[in-house]
Amino acid sequence: MTKLKRYQLCGILFTIIVGTLLHFIYQWSGANLLAAIFGAVNESVWEHLKLLFWPMVAFGIWEYFAYGRDINNFIPVKVLSIIIGLVTIPVLFYAYTGIIGNHNTIIDILIFIIAVIIAYIFSYRQLKSQEKLNSLLANKLAVIALLILIACFVIFTFVQPHIGIFYDTSKGFFGIPRER
Repeated sequence: MTKLKRYQLCGILFTIIVGTLLHFIYQWSGANLLAAIFGAVNESVWEHLKLLFWPMVAFGIWEYFAYGRDINNFIPVKVLSIIIGLVTIPVLFYAYTGIIGNHNTIIDILIFIIAVIIAYIFSYRQLKSQEKLNSLLANKLAVIALLILIACFVIFTFVQPHIGIFYDTSKGFFGIPRER
């Protein structure tokens, strides 16, 4: 097994384990606002995207210093991998809930795992080839995209647009739960 493949497999495990823990960190922290940025504050689809986003960013930073500095397309590939994972979750969630009419927790968990695996498979294949996304422009655009995503995850934790992806259907509200 190649070094790159081992890193991607470790990334899959890290993202699944840490992402699962992040699902509960806000509650475990006693509703700490810093924990709210990284963990799900409700059961909306948007909040569950954090479970993939933050662990992949953290693991990607670790990978960058471990070996990624020597790969010209590392940053664009990692950012695009994250975006692919982030898109996979709502696409699969809304597809299956549209078909069966409601959601199932087991299927939701499987979707998270599938999205993580898809993201890291893409990462592995692109990093292995090193042929695509290796320009200075691609690197700059990737950094800008990552900063925009970070800003969105921070801002939308506290101020949510009133659209479906931000709505917690199980509790019937947007955003951080308020005392009722």
